Amino acid sequence: MHLGQIAAQTPDKPAVVMAGSGRVVTFRELNEESNRLAQLLHAEGLRPGDHIAFMLENHPLYLAIAWAAQRSGLYYTAISTRLQHEELAYIVDNCEAKAFITSASMETAAKSPPDVPLRLMLGGTAPGYDSYEERVAQHPSAPIEDECEGVDMLYSSGTTGRPKGVKPALSKAPMGEPGPLYQLISLLFQPDADSVYLSPAPLYHAAPLRYCLTLHRFGATVVVMEKFDPEQALAAIEKYGATHSQWVPTMFIRMLKLPEETRARFDVSSLRAAVHAAAPCPVPVKERMIEWWGPILHEYYAGTEGNCFVYTNSEDWLTHKGTVGRCVLGEVHVCDEEGNELPPGEPGTLYFGNGPEFEYHDDDAKTAASRDPKGRGWSTLGDVGYVDGDGFIYLTDRRAYMIISGGVNIYPQEAENVLAVHPRVADVAVFGVPDAEMGEAVKAVVQPLSMDDAGPELEAELIAYCREHLAGYKCPRSVDFRPELPRHPTGKLYKRLLKDEYWAERPTTA
Repeated sequence: MHLGQIAAQTPDKPAVVMAGSGRVVTFRELNEESNRLAQLLHAEGLRPGDHIAFMLENHPLYLAIAWAAQRSGLYYTAISTRLQHEELAYIVDNCEAKAFITSASMETAAKSPPDVPLRLMLGGTAPGYDSYEERVAQHPSAPIEDECEGVDMLYSSGTTGRPKGVKPALSKAPMGEPGPLYQLISLLFQPDADSVYLSPAPLYHAAPLRYCLTLHRFGATVVVMEKFDPEQALAAIEKYGATHSQWVPTMFIRMLKLPEETRARFDVSSLRAAVHAAAPCPVPVKERMIEWWGPILHEYYAGTEGNCFVYTNSEDWLTHKGTVGRCVLGEVHVCDEEGNELPPGEPGTLYFGNGPEFEYHDDDAKTAASRDPKGRGWSTLGDVGYVDGDGFIYLTDRRAYMIISGGVNIYPQEAENVLAVHPRVADVAVFGVPDAEMGEAVKAVVQPLSMDDAGPELEAELIAYCREHLAGYKCPRSVDFRPELPRHPTGKLYKRLLKDEYWAERPTTA
């Protein structure tokens, strides 16, 4: 549905609620704010197919800014707030943005304004920026004349190298025309105008941004957490009567590690669908979540690239534990390194065919590397997995993180899944490190619940615990401890940063 129609029908209904501050943006305010910004962008010469970028915390006007671009037929890039100046400048330049929007709390952007024609700042000003509030207030709240659907152009998080911009085709469809995501969400999760969607993750990530905008099209209220906290998330479910939500497995783990009496205090019975994705979920974690919340968990596997959508509900998962589901969009092919298809049960690179095509913006080499080596038109997100006889897909690991030790392939996700549920572990990363004899050895870096526990005793306990559940060669030979791991707020682990430290220390050979 068109945002303007919803605003006309329910002008005073909350469109956005900030869970921490309680600030409300009504549908009328969301519609008018996005129209004013669209008018400003149009007055500055931006037309369908042009590009804007923004770096913001989970701000009350975040979704209004996205809606302004969406209804203007623009490409828009939401940028991680964790990036440093060089990374920010690279993305803004690479996506060819003509406008950039940030807030006074974003020090990286404030200190070094990107080189674009229009720069706006919320909540204050800094050299090189105009006041967002002052500039937008000068424009009418009526829609621009040539409204049409835009699309996000988001960048991979850079866990395996330079961020890659995923540029989909711009449909320029009439504003309000539902796209594939709307249809998928409607079919699988069945939201309606009475739904309340809890979004606990940063809005610059693909899933939170896309799902929030899509839930608005149903007339639903979106409750945005400024920052994830396990206890506050449970409180928000109860307070706002959340019916739908989306999570990552690390959020489940942190909620499950709350004291039992804390978890029991909150009524989560309003939830009808709890969706999770972004990273593999350890089987014991998902079992406990279904036991706690009921069979309302929905899991999907997809990527910013949009070349596939794999899905499972709780019922199918319970009979195929560990699966991420079956293809709803696209068809899966499991291939070896030469591109030969592998039989059920045998792991290989997951390729998907007969789905939407994508390209990495201004990077033909990365686009080519994502394609089927035999030229059959299939594409991959870089994950390794297998398919069972019923067509259910199981992820093994990222291809980039496979460890080769003594000629044997080891997928570190298995050890991570085991160690993540250990009662004294808050977070864990497993990867390969240089080894003179075996080529690579399995290393675990652990964030313990208390750094007071870090030491040889806990190291031995974790290695023994892992060996109780997995073959010895899959388990870490050593464990290092850190007070915090470099994990993205969306749940994705910056394993490359950890791994690079150990490989940088590798001695050179003559």
